[in-house]
Amino acid sequence: MEFFVIFIAAVFVNNIVLAQFLGICPFLGVSNKISTAVGMTGAVLFVMTFATLVTYLLYTYVLAPMNMAFLRTVTFILVIASLVQMIEIMLKKVSPSLYQALGVFLPLITTNCAVLGVAILALGLEQTNLLKALFFAISNAIGFGLALILFAGIRERMELAEVPKGMQGVPINLLIAGLLSLAFLGFTGLV
Repeated sequence: MEFFVIFIAAVFVNNIVLAQFLGICPFLGVSNKISTAVGMTGAVLFVMTFATLVTYLLYTYVLAPMNMAFLRTVTFILVIASLVQMIEIMLKKVSPSLYQALGVFLPLITTNCAVLGVAILALGLEQTNLLKALFFAISNAIGFGLALILFAGIRERMELAEVPKGMQGVPINLLIAGLLSLAFLGFTGLV
């Protein structure tokens, strides 16, 4: 039951993009088409899960025991950037097809603050253990993907709509993002 609550909270109630406003840059920048949104979702799922695994272990077994928790943010940033680079190099050699599928999304994830935010938030879970932290990361990646794909679908439909000249582009996109955020606010009472 506890994992179900974590999942519902991460995907719908405390959505990383729409409620906590982390990862807004890729949310607005990569959501032009559903196909790119799906690609970004896969890349975020992979990196967010792997980064949470490594940062959780690093914090639990190195930083916290050595009373260096104050270095958490800087360490996590370096770890995430290094992980993305290592994953990119390994994928290029081991699985060129997966590397091509992820394409430009891997370098974009290096600067995605949602990955860092989830890694830090996973440490603050009640009675945190590695399994909970990983499930939290996967759930947040699914929530990120859901918001990104919904937004991309709406943006594709908006290309066919008659939008007033003053609202075209960024203004209508921000308005849609706000309305999507309000729609997810309706899930607040679930957990």
